[in-house]
Order: sequence, then C-alpha cells, then structure tokens
Amino acid sequence: MKKQTKVIAVANQKGGVGKTTTVVNLAAALARMNKTVLVIDLDPQANATSGLGLPPTPGTSLYAALTGQTFIGDVIQGTPFENVNIIPSELDLAGAELEIARQENHLLVVRNLLEPVLTAGVYDYILIDCPPSLGILMTASLAAANGVVVAMQCEYYAMEGLRVITDVVRRLREGANPAIHLEGILMTMYDARTNLSEDVVQEVRKHFGKLVYKTVIPRNIRISEAPSFGQPVVEYDPSSKGAQAYVALAKEFAARARSQAQHTEV
Repeated sequence: MKKQTKVIAVANQKGGVGKTTTVVNLAAALARMNKTVLVIDLDPQANATSGLGLPPTPGTSLYAALTGQTFIGDVIQGTPFENVNIIPSELDLAGAELEIARQENHLLVVRNLLEPVLTAGVYDYILIDCPPSLGILMTASLAAANGVVVAMQCEYYAMEGLRVITDVVRRLREGANPAIHLEGILMTMYDARTNLSEDVVQEVRKHFGKLVYKTVIPRNIRISEAPSFGQPVVEYDPSSKGAQAYVALAKEFAARARSQAQHTEV
C-alpha cells in the first residue's frame, strides 16, 4: 500500500538555531516509531549528512538531479539508521542557486524533482533541511513542502526572524504553493536557568498559540556531542534530556500530522 508522503521543510533564515539538529533527530525519532523518513540535506555545509553518519561525497547531492545529470532516485542513499534514507549534501550544492535561477518556473524545481518520490509512496515523511538563507534554494524547498517547521532559538533577536519566515510562508501560500502551512514552531536551546528563555517562549506562545509545540528542546551537552560521532542524540544517548525531548517532539509532531490529515481545514 502506497503511503501518503508528507513533505516538511525545517527552516529558519538564520543559522545556529538547531534546525539541522532538529531534522536529524526528528527523523531518527520518527524512524523509531516505525515511520519511514527521507531526509533531504539542502544545506551546503552538509551537517545533516554527517550527523546521520555519512561523509559528504562529490556527486551525491540533489545538485546532480537539479542539473539534469541524474534521476532523483539515484541520489537517495541509506543511512546506518533503520527507516531513514537521505539525499546528502556537498559543497557543490552552493552552486545550485545559480542553476535553479536559470530554469523556468524556478520556484517549482524542487517540487517537480520530488514528484516521482511522492508517487512511489515509500515514505511517511520527507524532511528538508533548508539552507540558512532566504535564497532561491530555500524558497524552492518551501514551494515543495506541505508544511514548515520553524526552529527558533530562545532568544529575543530570533523573534524578528520568525516574522520574516512566516511572511514568506504566507506569500508562497498566496502564490506558488497554496497548500503550504506553518506546521509548527519549535523552541530550541532552552536554558531553564534563565528567565530569558521562558520569557521568549511565553511571548511566542502569546502570538502563535497552538502552533508552538508543547515540547521545548533544552540546551544539552549530549545534543552537542552527538554529531561528532555521526549519530542523532536519540541514538547516541537515548536517556539524555536532549534525546527525550526529541522523542517527545516526534510523538507530538506525528499526532499533529494525523490530526491535520483527518480535517480538511489547515
């Protein structure tokens, strides 16, 4: 039976907010729930690729498919983690912006590339790790997505970036991708020792209500250590607070996705 694949872009135009960490760990935690996940690493830094135990390798990213050199199925690779596949990234992906800009309907390039994967119905979720910018590659990724998860650091200056990304989603919904919606806002790097983190969380909840996930990702040394071992923290140290938070997020994420599937309104 074919699966109804849901495409989720994890995005923030600012780097260092836990975006890639969220992609890697959400994928691994969903896989532990017997969900099949394809991660697409569209950040030329390739941190999601290395975080899932693969070395960045020339010629293995979406770049080859974007430029018509190969079929998208040829760049999908397995990972050491059951139920998780990946389209890796590499440094050459930085040139994809220029390649996409030359193509007609450049906003639809990623969506069109994904069509055979969606038709195959192999995956429950496709998680796209967007580059930390508002360039063509990010907007094309959002144009291919059903939903957007915004990873947001618990700092006040991050709130302006949140307004920017929500505005981009709104404009895409009015144009290239009427189906897109804000899937959720994930508060990351929460420091329980400070009032600031709690103040920021409450402020975001005040403005965005139930769109903000109940799960908050704490600052946690195990989360920081895991990538150097090529593992998600849910594999590296399942008992850590960071791992437990991402497991809780996966359950909340999947429950929200089921709820949305049961209702026509989004």
